[in-house]
Amino acid sequence: MNSKWLKRGTALVVLLFLIFFHFPVIQIETENQTYYLRSHSFTLTWIHSVEHEPWSEIYERQNDALVLTETYFKTFGAGVPSDGKIIKAEDGFVHMEVNRPMEKVSIVVSENVQTTIETSTKDIPLYELVENYSEVEITAQDFYLWNFLGGEFL
Repeated sequence: MNSKWLKRGTALVVLLFLIFFHFPVIQIETENQTYYLRSHSFTLTWIHSVEHEPWSEIYERQNDALVLTETYFKTFGAGVPSDGKIIKAEDGFVHMEVNRPMEKVSIVVSENVQTTIETSTKDIPLYELVENYSEVEITAQDFYLWNFLGGEFL
């Protein structure tokens, strides 16, 4: 009888662990696949389609949201935020502090602009993961153990 209760107790502990154990991730959802980053920040980079210059946006996970903390670019033009604080830099880029919370980041990925996610440990060329002009959605999520069934870590 004790063995039966021990098995049930162990099963209950394992079940509770599967249900409640989680850790924060950045989720990258494409049309066909979901990817996860174990990083609290990333930089989204691309080549501006009009100016043909590099553009970068730095995002940090803060609680359950992504925060666009900074953007940097070569010249002012289409799509440049107008409400950010300019940060002095000597690297040839205009750096702008933004600090804008975002529920999600939705982008269209293209090999023409070489959309890439950069983390402290790797670069992930999104344009190689999806079809040209595919939509990608990036969000802050909590990763539970059962997520291993439907996603892949990058």
